[in-house]
Amino acid sequence: MLFPINRISIGHTETFNLIRLKKKITVYTASAIVVANMIGTGVFTSVGFQLNAIQNTWSIVLLWLAGGILALFGAFAYAELGTHFKESGGDYIYLSRVFHPLAGYLSAWAGLTVGFSAPVALAAMAFTKYLAPVGLQGNVWLAIVIIILTGLLHSFTIRHSSILQNFSTIIKVVFIIFLVFLGFFITGNTNNAINFSNSWQQELLKPGFAVSMVYVTFAYTGWNAAAYIADEIHNPLKNLPKALIRSTLFVSLVYVLFQLVLLKNATVNQLEGKEEATFIAFDNLLGTTGGKWVSIFIAIQLIATISSYLWVGPRVTLAMAMEYKLWKPLAKKNKHGIPVAAIWAHVCIAVILTLTGSFEKILLYAGFVLQLMAALTVATSLFLKTKKTGTFTSPFKPVLQIIFLIFSGWVLVFTLADRPLESLIGLGVLLAGGVIYYFDKRLSIIR
Repeated sequence: MLFPINRISIGHTETFNLIRLKKKITVYTASAIVVANMIGTGVFTSVGFQLNAIQNTWSIVLLWLAGGILALFGAFAYAELGTHFKESGGDYIYLSRVFHPLAGYLSAWAGLTVGFSAPVALAAMAFTKYLAPVGLQGNVWLAIVIIILTGLLHSFTIRHSSILQNFSTIIKVVFIIFLVFLGFFITGNTNNAINFSNSWQQELLKPGFAVSMVYVTFAYTGWNAAAYIADEIHNPLKNLPKALIRSTLFVSLVYVLFQLVLLKNATVNQLEGKEEATFIAFDNLLGTTGGKWVSIFIAIQLIATISSYLWVGPRVTLAMAMEYKLWKPLAKKNKHGIPVAAIWAHVCIAVILTLTGSFEKILLYAGFVLQLMAALTVATSLFLKTKKTGTFTSPFKPVLQIIFLIFSGWVLVFTLADRPLESLIGLGVLLAGGVIYYFDKRLSIIR
Protein backbone atom coordinates (compact mmCIF):
# COMPACT_ATOMS: atom_id res chain seq x y z
CA MET A 1 0.00 0.00 0.00
CA LEU A 2 1.22 3.49 -0.81
CA PHE A 3 0.92 5.98 1.99
CA PRO A 4 0.30 9.63 1.03
CA ILE A 5 2.88 11.89 2.55
CA ASN A 6 1.69 14.04 5.41
CA ARG A 7 1.10 17.70 4.75
CA ILE A 8 0.82 20.31 7.41
CA SER A 9 -1.22 23.44 7.65
CA ILE A 10 0.38 26.19 9.66
CA GLY A 11 -2.18 28.84 10.42
CA HIS A 12 -3.93 28.43 7.07
CA THR A 13 -4.95 25.80 4.56
CA GLU A 14 -2.11 26.27 2.09
CA THR A 15 0.14 23.31 1.46
CA PHE A 16 3.82 23.55 0.81
CA ASN A 17 5.19 22.28 -2.48
CA LEU A 18 8.82 21.36 -2.84
CA ILE A 19 11.13 23.96 -4.28
CA ARG A 20 10.96 24.59 -8.03
CA LEU A 21 13.94 26.60 -9.17
CA LYS A 22 13.82 28.55 -12.40
CA LYS A 23 17.44 27.72 -13.06
CA LYS A 24 18.15 24.07 -13.86
CA ILE A 25 21.51 22.32 -13.79
CA THR A 26 22.92 20.30 -16.69
CA VAL A 27 23.79 16.61 -16.70
CA TYR A 28 27.45 17.63 -16.33
CA THR A 29 26.82 19.49 -13.09
CA ALA A 30 24.63 16.63 -11.84
CA SER A 31 27.45 14.20 -12.66
CA ALA A 32 29.95 16.49 -10.93
CA ILE A 33 27.84 16.34 -7.78
CA VAL A 34 27.78 12.53 -7.90
CA VAL A 35 31.51 12.23 -8.55
CA ALA A 36 32.40 14.79 -5.88
CA ASN A 37 30.12 13.09 -3.35
CA MET A 38 31.78 9.75 -4.03
CA ILE A 39 35.45 10.69 -4.34
CA GLY A 40 36.07 12.06 -0.88
CA THR A 41 37.97 10.90 2.18
CA GLY A 42 37.25 7.18 1.87
CA VAL A 43 39.30 6.38 -1.22
CA PHE A 44 42.39 8.09 0.23
CA THR A 45 42.18 6.71 3.78
CA SER A 46 40.25 3.42 3.91
CA VAL A 47 42.91 0.93 2.87
CA GLY A 48 44.90 1.61 6.04
CA PHE A 49 41.97 0.60 8.22
CA GLN A 50 41.13 -2.40 5.99
CA LEU A 51 44.66 -3.77 6.39
CA ASN A 52 43.96 -4.18 10.11
CA ALA A 53 41.71 -7.12 9.24
CA ILE A 54 42.60 -8.30 5.71
CA GLN A 55 45.93 -8.10 3.91
CA ASN A 56 45.56 -10.04 0.68
CA THR A 57 45.45 -7.90 -2.45
CA TRP A 58 42.68 -10.04 -3.97
CA SER A 59 40.58 -9.37 -0.84
CA ILE A 60 41.11 -5.62 -1.16
CA VAL A 61 40.26 -5.65 -4.87
CA LEU A 62 37.15 -7.76 -4.24
CA LEU A 63 36.03 -5.31 -1.56
CA TRP A 64 36.20 -2.36 -3.92
CA LEU A 65 34.70 -4.25 -6.86
CA ALA A 66 31.82 -5.42 -4.67
CA GLY A 67 31.30 -1.86 -3.45
CA GLY A 68 31.14 -0.60 -7.03
CA ILE A 69 28.69 -3.28 -8.13
CA LEU A 70 26.54 -2.62 -5.06
CA ALA A 71 26.57 1.11 -5.80
CA LEU A 72 25.63 0.48 -9.43
CA PHE A 73 22.67 -1.70 -8.43
CA GLY A 74 21.57 1.05 -6.06
CA ALA A 75 22.00 3.68 -8.76
CA PHE A 76 19.58 1.78 -11.00
CA ALA A 77 16.97 1.78 -8.22
CA TYR A 78 17.47 5.47 -7.41
CA ALA A 79 17.25 6.41 -11.10
CA GLU A 80 13.86 4.70 -11.21
CA LEU A 81 12.69 6.35 -7.99
CA GLY A 82 13.97 9.78 -9.00
CA THR A 83 12.21 9.75 -12.36
CA HIS A 84 9.05 8.30 -10.79
CA PHE A 85 8.61 11.01 -8.12
CA LYS A 86 10.54 13.86 -9.86
CA GLU A 87 10.95 15.80 -6.61
CA SER A 88 14.03 16.91 -4.73
CA GLY A 89 14.47 15.25 -1.36
CA GLY A 90 15.68 11.76 -2.22
CA ASP A 91 15.19 9.17 0.53
CA TYR A 92 12.78 11.40 2.42
CA ILE A 93 10.36 11.58 -0.52
CA TYR A 94 10.62 7.92 -1.51
CA LEU A 95 10.31 6.42 1.96
CA SER A 96 7.50 8.76 3.01
CA ARG A 97 5.40 8.07 -0.04
CA VAL A 98 5.96 4.35 -0.35
CA PHE A 99 6.32 3.06 3.22
CA HIS A 100 5.31 5.53 5.93
CA PRO A 101 6.01 9.16 6.87
CA LEU A 102 8.06 7.93 9.85
CA ALA A 103 10.51 6.16 7.51
CA GLY A 104 11.01 9.33 5.48
CA TYR A 105 11.35 11.40 8.62
CA LEU A 106 14.07 9.11 9.98
CA SER A 107 15.99 9.30 6.71
CA ALA A 108 15.91 13.11 6.70
CA TRP A 109 16.85 13.21 10.39
CA ALA A 110 19.73 10.79 9.78
CA GLY A 111 20.83 12.89 6.80
CA LEU A 112 20.84 16.07 8.86
CA THR A 113 22.67 14.65 11.87
CA VAL A 114 24.91 12.03 10.27
CA GLY A 115 24.41 11.20 6.59
CA PHE A 116 25.37 14.53 5.05
CA SER A 117 26.91 16.44 7.95
CA ALA A 118 29.35 13.70 8.97
CA PRO A 119 30.98 13.42 5.52
CA VAL A 120 31.45 17.20 5.56
CA ALA A 121 33.18 16.94 8.95
CA LEU A 122 35.29 13.97 7.83
CA ALA A 123 36.38 15.73 4.64
CA ALA A 124 37.30 18.87 6.59
CA MET A 125 39.25 16.83 9.16
CA ALA A 126 41.07 14.98 6.37
CA PHE A 127 41.71 18.35 4.68
CA THR A 128 43.83 19.46 7.63
CA LYS A 129 45.49 16.04 7.97
CA TYR A 130 46.80 16.31 4.43
CA LEU A 131 48.11 19.80 5.05
CA ALA A 132 50.77 18.41 7.39
CA PRO A 133 53.56 19.42 4.95
CA VAL A 134 52.73 23.09 5.53
CA GLY A 135 52.41 22.72 9.29
CA LEU A 136 48.60 22.75 9.50
CA GLN A 137 48.00 19.10 10.38
CA GLY A 138 45.01 18.67 12.67
CA ASN A 139 44.23 22.39 12.74
CA VAL A 140 40.57 22.13 13.72
CA TRP A 141 39.91 25.84 13.24
CA LEU A 142 41.07 25.68 9.64
CA ALA A 143 38.68 22.75 9.08
CA ILE A 144 35.85 24.83 10.51
CA VAL A 145 36.73 27.83 8.33
CA ILE A 146 36.62 25.64 5.19
CA ILE A 147 33.18 24.31 6.14
CA ILE A 148 31.83 27.80 6.80
CA LEU A 149 33.26 29.34 3.62
CA THR A 150 31.88 26.51 1.48
CA GLY A 151 28.46 26.90 3.09
CA LEU A 152 28.63 30.63 2.37
CA LEU A 153 29.38 30.04 -1.33
CA HIS A 154 26.29 27.83 -1.58
CA SER A 155 24.07 30.48 -0.02
CA PHE A 156 23.62 32.77 -3.04
CA THR A 157 22.31 31.27 -6.29
CA ILE A 158 22.33 27.90 -8.02
CA ARG A 159 24.72 29.42 -10.58
CA HIS A 160 27.29 30.14 -7.85
CA SER A 161 26.88 26.58 -6.58
CA SER A 162 27.30 25.15 -10.08
CA ILE A 163 30.50 27.10 -10.75
CA LEU A 164 32.03 26.02 -7.43
CA GLN A 165 31.01 22.38 -7.92
CA ASN A 166 32.09 22.05 -11.53
CA PHE A 167 35.45 23.73 -11.04
CA SER A 168 36.35 21.86 -7.85
CA THR A 169 35.25 18.50 -9.33
CA ILE A 170 37.38 19.00 -12.45
CA ILE A 171 40.39 19.51 -10.18
CA LYS A 172 39.44 16.37 -8.23
CA VAL A 173 39.05 14.13 -11.30
CA VAL A 174 42.21 15.32 -13.08
CA PHE A 175 44.19 14.95 -9.88
CA ILE A 176 43.16 11.39 -9.00
CA ILE A 177 43.66 10.18 -12.60
CA PHE A 178 47.12 11.76 -12.53
CA LEU A 179 47.91 9.91 -9.28
CA VAL A 180 46.79 6.60 -10.78
CA PHE A 181 49.03 7.23 -13.79
CA LEU A 182 52.03 8.08 -11.58
CA GLY A 183 51.44 5.11 -9.32
CA PHE A 184 51.42 2.58 -12.12
CA PHE A 185 54.10 3.95 -14.41
CA ILE A 186 56.77 5.14 -11.97
CA THR A 187 58.80 2.45 -10.21
CA GLY A 188 59.14 3.08 -6.50
CA ASN A 189 60.24 0.94 -3.57
CA THR A 190 60.14 -2.76 -4.50
CA ASN A 191 58.94 -3.62 -0.97
CA ASN A 192 55.19 -3.20 -0.99
CA ALA A 193 51.86 -4.56 0.26
CA ILE A 194 50.97 -6.49 -2.92
CA ASN A 195 50.02 -10.07 -2.00
CA PHE A 196 48.27 -12.26 -4.57
CA SER A 197 48.43 -15.51 -2.58
CA ASN A 198 45.47 -17.80 -1.88
CA SER A 199 44.91 -16.43 1.62
CA TRP A 200 42.02 -14.30 0.33
CA GLN A 201 39.78 -17.38 0.45
CA GLN A 202 40.07 -17.48 4.24
CA GLU A 203 39.84 -13.71 4.59
CA LEU A 204 36.45 -13.62 2.87
CA LEU A 205 34.97 -15.53 5.81
CA LYS A 206 36.34 -13.20 8.48
CA PRO A 207 34.01 -10.69 10.22
CA GLY A 208 36.75 -8.17 9.44
CA PHE A 209 35.99 -8.51 5.74
CA ALA A 210 32.39 -7.43 6.31
CA VAL A 211 33.50 -4.56 8.55
CA SER A 212 35.96 -3.50 5.86
CA MET A 213 32.99 -3.26 3.52
CA VAL A 214 31.65 -0.45 5.72
CA TYR A 215 34.71 1.62 4.82
CA VAL A 216 34.13 0.78 1.16
CA THR A 217 30.41 1.58 1.19
CA PHE A 218 31.22 4.86 2.94
CA ALA A 219 33.76 5.64 0.21
CA TYR A 220 31.06 4.94 -2.39
CA THR A 221 28.53 7.08 -0.57
CA GLY A 222 27.21 9.63 -3.02
CA TRP A 223 26.30 7.32 -5.93
CA ASN A 224 22.71 8.46 -5.27
CA ALA A 225 23.50 12.16 -4.88
CA ALA A 226 21.84 13.48 -8.04
CA ALA A 227 18.53 11.85 -7.03
CA TYR A 228 18.33 14.21 -4.06
CA ILE A 229 18.11 17.21 -6.36
CA ALA A 230 15.99 15.72 -9.17
CA ASP A 231 13.81 18.81 -9.23
CA GLU A 232 16.84 20.99 -10.06
CA ILE A 233 18.07 18.88 -13.01
CA HIS A 234 17.14 19.77 -16.58
CA ASN A 235 15.20 16.88 -18.19
CA PRO A 236 15.58 14.47 -15.24
CA LEU A 237 14.15 11.50 -17.16
CA LYS A 238 17.14 11.56 -19.49
CA ASN A 239 19.82 13.18 -17.36
CA LEU A 240 19.25 11.70 -13.89
CA PRO A 241 19.96 8.07 -14.92
CA LYS A 242 22.96 9.26 -16.96
CA ALA A 243 24.41 11.18 -14.02
CA LEU A 244 23.92 8.33 -11.55
CA ILE A 245 24.97 5.33 -13.65
CA ARG A 246 27.86 6.78 -15.68
CA SER A 247 29.40 8.51 -12.67
CA THR A 248 29.17 5.34 -10.56
CA LEU A 249 30.89 3.25 -13.25
CA PHE A 250 33.67 5.83 -13.66
CA VAL A 251 34.33 6.15 -9.94
CA SER A 252 34.30 2.37 -9.43
CA LEU A 253 37.07 1.93 -11.99
CA VAL A 254 39.14 4.72 -10.47
CA TYR A 255 38.69 3.31 -6.95
CA VAL A 256 39.95 -0.17 -7.80
CA LEU A 257 42.98 1.20 -9.66
CA PHE A 258 43.79 3.63 -6.87
CA GLN A 259 43.83 0.94 -4.17
CA LEU A 260 46.29 -1.07 -6.27
CA VAL A 261 48.47 2.04 -6.56
CA LEU A 262 48.54 2.47 -2.77
CA LEU A 263 49.37 -1.20 -2.15
CA LYS A 264 52.06 -1.10 -4.85
CA ASN A 265 53.89 1.82 -3.25
CA ALA A 266 53.88 1.08 0.48
CA THR A 267 54.26 -1.88 2.83
CA VAL A 268 51.60 -3.35 5.10
CA ASN A 269 53.49 -2.12 8.18
CA GLN A 270 53.55 1.41 6.79
CA LEU A 271 49.86 1.50 5.88
CA GLU A 272 48.18 -0.63 8.55
CA GLY A 273 45.85 1.45 10.73
CA LYS A 274 47.03 4.70 9.15
CA GLU A 275 44.58 7.38 8.05
CA GLU A 276 47.12 9.13 5.81
CA ALA A 277 47.63 6.09 3.54
CA THR A 278 47.88 8.11 0.32
CA PHE A 279 50.53 10.45 1.68
CA ILE A 280 52.62 7.48 2.86
CA ALA A 281 52.45 5.73 -0.53
CA PHE A 282 53.33 8.78 -2.60
CA ASP A 283 56.02 9.90 -0.18
CA ASN A 284 57.66 6.54 -0.91
CA LEU A 285 57.12 6.96 -4.66
CA LEU A 286 58.04 10.59 -5.22
CA GLY A 287 60.22 11.43 -2.27
CA THR A 288 59.56 13.95 0.46
CA THR A 289 58.99 16.96 -1.80
CA GLY A 290 56.73 15.11 -4.24
CA GLY A 291 54.81 13.50 -1.39
CA LYS A 292 54.20 16.91 0.16
CA TRP A 293 52.69 18.29 -3.05
CA VAL A 294 50.46 15.24 -3.45
CA SER A 295 49.30 15.68 0.13
CA ILE A 296 48.47 19.35 -0.44
CA PHE A 297 46.49 18.57 -3.59
CA ILE A 298 44.55 15.84 -1.79
CA ALA A 299 43.51 18.51 0.69
CA ILE A 300 42.46 20.90 -2.09
CA GLN A 301 40.35 18.32 -3.92
CA LEU A 302 38.42 17.57 -0.71
CA ILE A 303 36.79 21.00 -1.08
CA ALA A 304 34.68 19.49 -3.89
CA THR A 305 33.46 16.81 -1.47
CA ILE A 306 32.51 19.35 1.18
CA SER A 307 30.77 21.41 -1.48
CA SER A 308 28.71 18.53 -2.88
CA TYR A 309 27.41 17.42 0.52
CA LEU A 310 26.50 20.99 1.46
CA TRP A 311 24.55 21.22 -1.80
CA VAL A 312 22.68 17.93 -1.59
CA GLY A 313 22.08 17.49 2.15
CA PRO A 314 20.14 20.70 2.74
CA ARG A 315 17.66 19.76 -0.03
CA VAL A 316 16.67 16.68 1.95
CA THR A 317 16.34 18.74 5.12
CA LEU A 318 14.28 21.29 3.19
CA ALA A 319 11.84 18.60 2.04
CA MET A 320 11.24 17.60 5.67
CA ALA A 321 11.15 21.19 6.93
CA MET A 322 8.40 22.13 4.49
CA GLU A 323 6.13 19.43 5.87
CA TYR A 324 6.75 19.38 9.64
CA LYS A 325 6.15 22.23 12.02
CA LEU A 326 9.13 21.54 14.28
CA TRP A 327 11.51 21.98 11.36
CA LYS A 328 9.68 24.88 9.71
CA PRO A 329 12.51 27.39 10.46
CA LEU A 330 14.80 25.31 8.24
CA ALA A 331 12.45 25.79 5.27
CA LYS A 332 13.57 29.41 4.84
CA LYS A 333 14.92 30.18 1.35
CA ASN A 334 16.50 33.28 -0.14
CA LYS A 335 15.00 35.13 -3.11
CA HIS A 336 16.75 32.74 -5.52
CA GLY A 337 15.16 29.69 -3.93
CA ILE A 338 18.32 28.53 -2.12
CA PRO A 339 17.55 26.75 1.22
CA VAL A 340 19.90 28.93 3.25
CA ALA A 341 18.53 27.93 6.67
CA ALA A 342 19.01 24.22 5.92
CA ILE A 343 22.51 24.88 4.56
CA TRP A 344 23.57 26.58 7.76
CA ALA A 345 22.00 23.87 9.90
CA HIS A 346 24.24 21.36 8.14
CA VAL A 347 27.22 23.68 8.51
CA CYS A 348 26.64 23.97 12.27
CA ILE A 349 26.28 20.21 12.80
CA ALA A 350 29.38 19.52 10.70
CA VAL A 351 31.31 22.02 12.83
CA ILE A 352 30.15 20.30 16.04
CA LEU A 353 31.21 16.88 14.71
CA THR A 354 34.56 18.33 13.69
CA LEU A 355 35.10 19.63 17.22
CA THR A 356 33.97 16.52 19.09
CA GLY A 357 34.40 13.36 16.98
CA SER A 358 37.26 11.04 16.12
CA PHE A 359 37.73 10.26 12.43
CA GLU A 360 37.32 6.47 12.51
CA LYS A 361 34.34 6.42 14.89
CA ILE A 362 32.45 9.02 12.84
CA LEU A 363 33.26 7.10 9.66
CA LEU A 364 31.96 3.80 11.07
CA TYR A 365 28.68 4.95 12.61
CA ALA A 366 27.96 7.27 9.69
CA GLY A 367 28.70 4.43 7.28
CA PHE A 368 26.43 2.07 9.22
CA VAL A 369 23.49 4.50 9.16
CA LEU A 370 24.00 5.41 5.50
CA GLN A 371 24.08 1.75 4.48
CA LEU A 372 20.89 1.03 6.44
CA MET A 373 18.96 3.97 4.98
CA ALA A 374 20.19 3.26 1.43
CA ALA A 375 18.98 -0.34 1.78
CA LEU A 376 15.54 0.79 2.94
CA THR A 377 15.31 3.25 0.06
CA VAL A 378 16.32 0.68 -2.55
CA ALA A 379 13.60 -1.56 -1.09
CA THR A 380 11.00 1.11 -1.88
CA SER A 381 11.56 0.56 -5.60
CA LEU A 382 10.16 -2.95 -5.16
CA PHE A 383 6.86 -1.52 -3.89
CA LEU A 384 6.09 0.90 -6.71
CA LYS A 385 2.68 -0.42 -7.68
CA THR A 386 2.06 1.84 -10.65
CA LYS A 387 4.40 2.52 -13.55
CA LYS A 388 4.28 6.08 -14.76
CA THR A 389 4.95 7.01 -18.35
CA GLY A 390 8.25 8.79 -18.82
CA THR A 391 10.11 6.99 -16.04
CA PHE A 392 13.36 5.02 -16.02
CA THR A 393 12.95 1.30 -15.38
CA SER A 394 15.66 -0.52 -13.45
CA PRO A 395 17.05 -3.46 -15.47
CA PHE A 396 16.63 -7.02 -14.17
CA LYS A 397 14.17 -5.87 -11.55
CA PRO A 398 13.81 -7.19 -8.84
CA VAL A 399 16.99 -9.32 -8.94
CA LEU A 400 19.50 -6.47 -8.59
CA GLN A 401 17.55 -4.84 -5.76
CA ILE A 402 17.35 -8.12 -3.86
CA ILE A 403 21.11 -8.67 -4.23
CA PHE A 404 21.68 -5.14 -2.95
CA LEU A 405 19.48 -5.79 0.09
CA ILE A 406 21.05 -9.17 0.93
CA PHE A 407 24.56 -7.76 0.68
CA SER A 408 23.64 -4.71 2.74
CA GLY A 409 22.09 -6.91 5.42
CA TRP A 410 25.24 -9.03 5.57
CA VAL A 411 27.43 -5.95 6.04
CA LEU A 412 25.14 -4.47 8.70
CA VAL A 413 24.89 -7.68 10.76
CA PHE A 414 28.63 -8.30 10.81
CA THR A 415 29.35 -4.66 11.60
CA LEU A 416 26.92 -4.74 14.51
CA ALA A 417 28.63 -7.89 15.83
CA ASP A 418 32.22 -6.70 15.32
CA ARG A 419 31.87 -2.98 16.11
CA PRO A 420 28.83 -2.80 18.40
CA LEU A 421 29.60 0.63 19.92
CA GLU A 422 29.73 2.49 16.62
CA SER A 423 26.74 0.54 15.26
CA LEU A 424 24.66 1.27 18.36
CA ILE A 425 25.54 4.96 18.13
CA GLY A 426 24.12 4.90 14.60
CA LEU A 427 20.98 3.10 15.75
CA GLY A 428 20.71 5.55 18.66
CA VAL A 429 20.65 8.43 16.18
CA LEU A 430 17.67 6.80 14.43
CA LEU A 431 15.91 6.08 17.75
CA ALA A 432 16.26 9.73 18.72
CA GLY A 433 14.74 10.65 15.36
CA GLY A 434 11.77 8.40 16.06
CA VAL A 435 11.13 10.10 19.40
CA ILE A 436 11.32 13.53 17.78
CA TYR A 437 8.93 12.40 15.04
CA TYR A 438 6.16 11.56 17.48
CA PHE A 439 6.77 14.80 19.34
CA ASP A 440 6.64 16.64 16.02
CA LYS A 441 3.31 15.02 15.16
CA ARG A 442 1.81 16.55 18.27
CA LEU A 443 2.89 20.00 17.11
CA SER A 444 1.79 19.57 13.51
CA ILE A 445 -1.77 19.69 12.26
CA ILE A 446 -1.92 16.69 9.96
CA ARG A 447 -4.54 16.58 7.28
